[in-house]
Amino acid sequence: MKKDKKRKISFNSLKKLYKYIHPYKTSFYIGLVFLLLTGFASLIFPKLVGDLVDGSSSSPDKIDQIAIYLFILFTAQAIFSYFRIVLFVGVAEKALSKLRQDTFNHLIRLPISFFSNSKVGELNSRISADITLLQETFTTTFAEFIRQIIIIIGGIAFLSYISIKLTLFMLAVFPVIIILAVIFGRKIKGYSKKVQKEIAQSNNIVEEALQGIRIVKSFTNEAFENLKYKNKTDEVAKTAIIGGKYRGAFASFIILCVFGSIISVIWFGTKQVHSEGLKMGELFSFVLYTVFIGASVGGMADLYSKIQKAIGASEDLLEIHELSGEDISESENKTKLEGVLEFKEVSFNYEERTNNQVLNNINFDVKKSENIAIVGPSGAGKSTITSLILHFHEVTEGKILIDGKNINDYNINYLRHNIGIVPQDTFLFGGTIKENIEYGKIGSSKDEIIEASKKANAHSFIKEFEDGYNTLVGERGVQLSGGQRQRIAIARTILKDPSILILDEATSSLDSESENQVQIAINELMKNRTTIVIAHRISTTKDADKILVLDKGEIVESGTHSELCNLENGVYNKLSKLQSFIQ
Repeated sequence: MKKDKKRKISFNSLKKLYKYIHPYKTSFYIGLVFLLLTGFASLIFPKLVGDLVDGSSSSPDKIDQIAIYLFILFTAQAIFSYFRIVLFVGVAEKALSKLRQDTFNHLIRLPISFFSNSKVGELNSRISADITLLQETFTTTFAEFIRQIIIIIGGIAFLSYISIKLTLFMLAVFPVIIILAVIFGRKIKGYSKKVQKEIAQSNNIVEEALQGIRIVKSFTNEAFENLKYKNKTDEVAKTAIIGGKYRGAFASFIILCVFGSIISVIWFGTKQVHSEGLKMGELFSFVLYTVFIGASVGGMADLYSKIQKAIGASEDLLEIHELSGEDISESENKTKLEGVLEFKEVSFNYEERTNNQVLNNINFDVKKSENIAIVGPSGAGKSTITSLILHFHEVTEGKILIDGKNINDYNINYLRHNIGIVPQDTFLFGGTIKENIEYGKIGSSKDEIIEASKKANAHSFIKEFEDGYNTLVGERGVQLSGGQRQRIAIARTILKDPSILILDEATSSLDSESENQVQIAINELMKNRTTIVIAHRISTTKDADKILVLDKGEIVESGTHSELCNLENGVYNKLSKLQSFIQ
């Protein structure tokens, strides 16, 4: 049953891949015609050479005529090969470009839960390494595989015409070769898929190490990362070597069969010349056809393994397309949300951790333009609440209402367009300051970007840079300080102009001076917006209209700063006293 499933997956993969070739089918089919012509031209060559051998005993004119035919044949084959390669490369590049685009387009639409369980390096490998493998297969391997089949089938037809006895004698070994080709092919495919998977894992090690290079160096763990990468690449090499042994064994067996059959054919054919009047030219043509067929069969082993490898890679790649993505189509509704938020008996746990209840029976409401703070120890579920508001996950029980409407009934694009978030770990793209701010509202004018920067208290430091708003921030914004990155993130959110604002530990990682600058920007951002502040520090919650104290996934206290401080044995009161003592 499992084997049938594998065949079905491969067949489906080929059908899906053909979908990308279909728009260019005319060029593809013309390329196939040229491929057939090159194969046919190859088959004529041994016949003409045989005629040349027989003609050498007749007249010089006959020899000259056959030589001219051979020259015309080679010229035609060169022309056919050129157009075949140009057409196949054109089709392959266009088809794979669309496949890359569709893969990325689908990948970026997948829900956050998918990325929580996947590694960036492996996903990147799917788009780069796997498609590169398909590129080689479509442009070279596939065409060569078809050409070899043409030579084998056409060659056997020509051989049968020359001598059926010799043909049957030569073909006696073929069934054994074909059976072994299937057996070895399956083994090779399995090891090829394993190699691709391990390469993806090794790429992930490199990506994570380079993304976290500051952590790696600060903990002096260069040697540890090197060892991790060495162990993984050694695994890749070990698996590839085993696969290489199978390919080598198969190729060696084919070579043995090919040369053995050629010697046998020459021996049997020579006897035919003496006993049944077979011409020497015909025997010469027969031997050449046998060599061509033998070389094609010998080359099929490597070509077949490459195609199997590509099919294996396509299965992994197309698995991504099978996953359900979010509907991020743009909503026709352009009106802004009021920003009224309500959690009604909300409980939540992650699908992969069903026994671990992250939130339990959460109830609270936030009025329009109200500012509430959510505090509590690490792991209490504070950030999970923000993920649910952004509809990154579905609630397990209960419901979330925004403006009195269930969050599940909103268009995701419209919903998230009306929600802005400033996280603790600010992410900036590796472009310019202008591009990063404009990300909040693509297509904004220069004046709008500057105005947002001024409100975010960022314009003053941006204009001090030599290139101003065109200053490159470096990967993840490494060229800027933490406070500068945060203010650019705030400017980005101001430009977005959301109805609901989430501040997730927005100042917790900053020094006092930077925090003051960022807090000024945050105060501007919070004006006339429903705001949810996730905080560890009590100092950032004092001015909130309402404070929710979260502990072990439950709201244990609720009230204003002064009300909660009056609860003698309350969690908030203890946190307040502890932080005052530390300061």
